[in-house]
Formats: sequence, C-alpha cells, structure tokens
Amino acid sequence: MLPLLRLLPLLLLLPPPGSPEPPEPPGLPVLSPGAPPQTPDLLYADGLRAYAAGAWAPAVALLREALRSRAALGRARRDCGARCAAEPGAALPARLRDPWEPQLLRAALLRAECLGRCEARALGAGGAGRLRVGRALRDAFRRREPYNYLQRAYYQLKKLDMAAAAAHTFLVANPAHLQMREDMAKYRRMARIRPQNFRDLETPPYWATYDEGLELLGRQEAVLALPRLEEALQESLAYVESCRAGCEGVEEQQRNEEEEAGTGSQGGLYEAIAEHWIRVLQCRQHCVEDIATRPGRSFPVPDFLPSQLRWLHQAHAQVGNLSQALENVLSLLLFYPEDEAARKALEQYQAQLGQPLPSVGPREDIQHFIQRSLGEKQQLYYAMEHLEASFKDPDPWTPAAFIPEALREQLREDQEKRPWDHEPPQQKPSAHWKDVLLLEGVTLTQDASQLNGSERVMLDGLLTPAECGELLQLAKDATGARSGYQGRRSPHTPHERFEGLTVLKAAQLARAGAVRPQGAKLLLEASERARTLTQAYFSPERPLHLSFTHLVCRSAVEGEQEQRMDLSHAVHADNCVLDPDTGECWREPPAYTYRDYSGLLYLNDDFQGGDLFFTEPDALTVTAQVHPRCGRLVAFSSGGENPHGVWAVTRGRRCALALWHTWALEHREQERTEAQELLKASEEEGEEEEEDNGKDPSPEPPGRVLQGIHKAAKPSRVREEL
Repeated sequence: MLPLLRLLPLLLLLPPPGSPEPPEPPGLPVLSPGAPPQTPDLLYADGLRAYAAGAWAPAVALLREALRSRAALGRARRDCGARCAAEPGAALPARLRDPWEPQLLRAALLRAECLGRCEARALGAGGAGRLRVGRALRDAFRRREPYNYLQRAYYQLKKLDMAAAAAHTFLVANPAHLQMREDMAKYRRMARIRPQNFRDLETPPYWATYDEGLELLGRQEAVLALPRLEEALQESLAYVESCRAGCEGVEEQQRNEEEEAGTGSQGGLYEAIAEHWIRVLQCRQHCVEDIATRPGRSFPVPDFLPSQLRWLHQAHAQVGNLSQALENVLSLLLFYPEDEAARKALEQYQAQLGQPLPSVGPREDIQHFIQRSLGEKQQLYYAMEHLEASFKDPDPWTPAAFIPEALREQLREDQEKRPWDHEPPQQKPSAHWKDVLLLEGVTLTQDASQLNGSERVMLDGLLTPAECGELLQLAKDATGARSGYQGRRSPHTPHERFEGLTVLKAAQLARAGAVRPQGAKLLLEASERARTLTQAYFSPERPLHLSFTHLVCRSAVEGEQEQRMDLSHAVHADNCVLDPDTGECWREPPAYTYRDYSGLLYLNDDFQGGDLFFTEPDALTVTAQVHPRCGRLVAFSSGGENPHGVWAVTRGRRCALALWHTWALEHREQERTEAQELLKASEEEGEEEEEDNGKDPSPEPPGRVLQGIHKAAKPSRVREEL
C-alpha cells in the first residue's frame, strides 16, 4: 500500500489561479448573452437534424450555439477550478500529520463543495454534471466538424463571407480534406468573397503571434519582433495552464471511464484514487504537446517552449538588452544545461555585462513550469516502476536522474524512434473468400495479394468486344442527343471533358428513340453481371445491392496535355473522407458512407494514360496499378483500406462502367427499377406495333423526340466518378 500512499499528498495540486483563457472564437457571436450554456451534444445533434432537413437558418443557429456552449462550458470549469484552488482550506497543508487521511478528506470535501457552488452559479442547476460531453462529440469538435456543416449551410443562405470563414477554419485543421479543398477553390473564384474573409475562427492566437515574431526576426527587425515573441511565449504558457486545468474536469473523468469500461478493475479506494491521479498527471504532461501542435498537423513542433526562449535571447542580444538576453538564456539552460550554443551565449553575455554581474536569474514563469513538470514526472516514473502504469514522456529535456534506472534503456529506445520509423498502419485483414463460380469466359486475373492490398480483385472477360462496342456507341449516341452532360469539362481537371449516363437516362433515351434500346438493356445487364460476381467474390453470405451505376467517359482536351501534372481523379476513398496526414478515413458527409464495395468495368483501351492506381493511406505511395481493357472488372471494398485515383488521360477517350454496391437495402438504386419498367414498356409497345403492321402510323411531328425526352426525364444527380 505504501507506493499508493506516496502519490496521495499531491492529489489536490492545481495550477495557479487567474491564468488567462483562450478567447471565444471570433466570428461566432454569442446567441444568448448571459445565459448558462446549454448541453452541447443536444445542440449539435439538433443542428445536424436541421441541416439534414435543409432548414439552413436553424442549422446555423444551433451549430453556432453548440460551439458557444462548448467554449463557455470549458471556460467556466477552468475558472472554477482556479478559483477553488485558492480557497482557504481547499489546498493541502505543506505537511500532512498522522493520521493524514482526515486532512486529505477534509481538503477534498471543501474543494468539491466549492466547485459545486461555483459551477452551479456559472452553469445553472446541475452544474458540470448536467453538461457532460461524450467522446464522440469531443472528437467531432477536435476535428472542427461543425464548421464543415456551417460552411454549407451559410452557402445555402447566401452568406458567402461566413461560408468562406467556416470553410477555411475547417480546412486549417483538415488540410487533406479533398472535398473542402475543392470547395475552397470555388470560394476563391467568387468575386463577392474578399481575401480577408478566409480567416481561421479557432486557431489559438499565439500561433499567428509566434509566426509574425519569427518573420520579423528573420528580416533583422528585432525591435519589432521582441514584443511579438514575448507575447507568443506568454500566450503559450497561458494555454498550457488552460489545458492542465481541463485535465481534472468532468470530461477527462468520463474519458477515463470510457477507456476503463469493461476492464473489471479490482482495486479499492486508494488504488482507485492513485489510478485517477496518474491519469490526471499523464494528461497534464501532454498539454505541452497539445499547445505545440499546429492545427492540421500530426506532430508537435519540437521543443516548442525552449525554442521560443532561444529566439528571445537572440533578439534581446541584437537590440542590446543584455540583461533580458541573459535571463532568457539562463531559462533555456534550465531545459538543456549542457546546450553548447546556450553556454557560449551565456559566457558572452556575462563578459559583456562585466563585473559585478547584475542579479539576473532565470524567468520565474519558466522556473515554475519546469519545477512543477519535473515533480509530476517523478510521480509518473515511480508509478511506472511500482504500479505498472504507462507513461510516454513528451519532453526530450527530462534529466536522466528523474528516470528509474530500470526504465532508462527502454525509454531511450522509444524516445529515439521518430514517428516515420514506425511500421505503417496495418490494413484490415482480408476476409476469407470462398471459391467463386465464375461466368463462362470470365477469368480471375489478380487477387488481393497480387494487387498488394486488402479486398481487391481483377477479373477479365465480363464483356465481349461486341458488347464493349455497343456500350461505347450508347455513350456516343447519348452525347449526340445532347444528353449525358454534353461533354462538359471535368470537375476534377480542366484538361479533360466529361460525359456520363445513368441507367434511367439510358432507358429514357431508348424510349424516346434517341439511342438503341439494345445498348440501354446491355447497360442494365452488364452492371448486374458485375454485381453478381462482386457479391460472389466478396460477400457470398450477404446480398449486395447496386446503389449507383454510371457509364462515364473522360476525353483528353487536345492542345492542353503538354507538361500536364494533375490527375484525372485525385486519390480518394469511396465511403469516407481520406486524411493522408494521419491515415484516417472519416465516414462523414460529403462521403457516401453507405457504400460497401466499388467496381469499375472498363470498355476500351485505345487511349493514353487513364490507369487506375491504389495507394497507401498517405495518398502518395502507389501499391498497385491497373490498365483498362474491354471487359476488365476491378472490384474492391470502398473504405479507407483502398485509396485510389486515376492517372491523367492525355490522349483519346476512356470509358468505363462505374458501380457502387451496398448491403443497405434502403440505399439500393431506385432508378434501376424505373429503367427496367421503361424498357419493358418499350418492348411491349414494339410488339404491339409489329402485330398491327397493316396500319400506316402517322409520322411524329418535328421535335417530338426531344419533347419525349424532356417529358420522361426526372431531375437526376450529376456525379463525377471514376
């Protein structure tokens, strides 16, 4: 029990009161000034429901209020924590007398009472317990997902300046979000949106201050750089305090409960207290990493706080403030006592100041930061050695003397490993595929292992050359009938033209006589052929439904292919938004999250470029490449395990049948049934005409064909796919 008790005297230590707080995000005005914050998760859920229903104004109001309440809730909790830490009797005495348990319990009860009163005043009845926020919502706000929905709602409301700001705010934290990058490109082309509208509503201000100070220092303008660098350091330390204060909040406790759910801990009272305190200390230690990580980056800026001291002492020396330069270099040496450059600078400053040296020491704020941090590290390393706790020290400057000798070698190896030295994320293991009863003439060309991935397959022989020709003619006739998107420029590149045809549009054109009915029927049959094989190969025990079928052609624009560097279709996944920086793929709008498997049935190869390629989650490392040919089907699971793109089509016209499958019956392709009924009706009408061949029907008036097309057509989605 003794090891546990040694951790208890520090249980109620909190950061000093009065630490500055990060401001509420600008650009999001308070909607209910003075009112207690409402429950953020309920506001967010209601906002998403309004968004899904197309109620744009209520969606904006609810999402903004969710952001405001989330910020107000955190601010109130941190203020109360700082205030109660300074209350008489709420802090532990300097020395605990035996018996120590009553002293500890009395201080904890007084702290709890103070927090309850304070939070009730700030947050209303129920205090923080009423406003507990779950992990899913915390993750959504961390990824700035509300701004994704806000920018679209603002766009619908014609508030383009706020749409641009919300889009920019989301993109800063998610720079690899392909859809948002496209949206931002559109906003930048709009004349009504000014450059100042592209502002970040969330990033802590110290980053802008820090960058401005470094830029001024790089231009040898140290006088102007100094106040900016000093402000950046003070703001960085303030954000550390804010983060540390949140480590004892209700949300942190809930996170611990979620992580420990089902673990069946058998510890008693003291074990539970020690375990919780260890988690608080772990959280506090990682606050330095949090404040050193720029939005949208996966890794923190190395040695963020020590590097600021390095810039400061150099800037002070440039303007002749030797006392301040000495103060900052002494502070830097607290982190790295053996730093050769800092020691040389120290000797230089001391020589310039002469004897007797002024009574200058390290900065008090840095001394306090280091002493407190080292005290917490000692406890955590003790817990690692004796309580089987885990702790990954975020700081390379921790003295070796603070690390138990038994742990030093392993920790040294872990610390020397760089993030990119680790093995790449393991892909989801392949399912156990049963033997597939292939159609006559269909051959299995490559499986997942040959395609260097998970749940991928290439089959050949699904179409004969004659069938490929029929479908190519269908696409050509549809374009000639001023349908199929009329060969417009591709939305993915200005150097290609794009033509597309759905099964319903093909049936409507066939009914109107604009295309051959054989081609429209073959489009339905070929897609069903591909669906049957995809289900047999990947999902033999669970039916797959086609969710969308698209005959799409991409043509190189002549005269625009020289030194072309872009892709025909950028790397993406089909049911999630790929983030190459982290390897994550988020199943969220605008991705079609219900898609389970994808397929491409190629129709020709008489073009240049246009190969399909798969990559690692980084969207850069190509793992496999497929060259199109008539009757070749490439099928694969639609998730983040299969990022893929298309090389530029630099000559000719590339046509394929793009197919998406789903297990969800409610997302099956509704237009498919309508297309089948239209073609069946056309066949029946043709049979009736043959039976009545003795009559001479009156000719259709001019323009009747196109009128029939417009009458039969319903609004359809134009999709730009592979």
